Amino acid sequence: MRRLLHLLAAVVANCLAACGPSQAADPRYPDWPCVQAKVPEISVAAIWAGPPIDDAEKTWENDARVKELVLRLVPRRVPIEEAQRRIAEFIAGSAAVREEKGKLLFAGLLDRLNRERTEVMDGIERLGRRMKDAAENIRNDISEVHRLQNAANQDQSKLQDLLNRVEWNTRIFEDRRKTMRYVCEVPTLIEQRLFALSRAVQQAIE
Repeated sequence: MRRLLHLLAAVVANCLAACGPSQAADPRYPDWPCVQAKVPEISVAAIWAGPPIDDAEKTWENDARVKELVLRLVPRRVPIEEAQRRIAEFIAGSAAVREEKGKLLFAGLLDRLNRERTEVMDGIERLGRRMKDAAENIRNDISEVHRLQNAANQDQSKLQDLLNRVEWNTRIFEDRRKTMRYVCEVPTLIEQRLFALSRAVQQAIE
């Protein structure tokens, strides 16, 4: 039993170290549990070298064709090659027409994918907070197990129930921690998709 408790305590200690606010990569985001740095929003300058999109940011949704295409291009299940083909087909015409279509399309993609990315990151932070709370609860239960073990009159039934709870909760915690590693990749995947789509738009304009 003591060996099992040591193993469980080690898991929880690792988790507290990984999820604790003292280990946050950026003190502005103490609940961010990922190794990847949190960048709240993708800036236009980081991914776009095309014409200014100031007006397009406010008007892209007024164009039904642009809005429909944005909704078709955003999902990651759509292969990037197919997305590139659709972009090239849409951005056609004179130089002025291509520029106008390209600005509206990029503004829509930026808006939608930034929103999706923000929602994902908010969910990651909520999961990070729950993980820290769960780890703290497991650690408290382990302390209670030690107290019961050292008591003069041990309540074996209560001790075993508590030990079972610690083991079960630790198993759940470990599963969630493994899942978090994959979830933490999603914001980067969204950013990479937006970058690839923006390049396709720029190429079509040119």
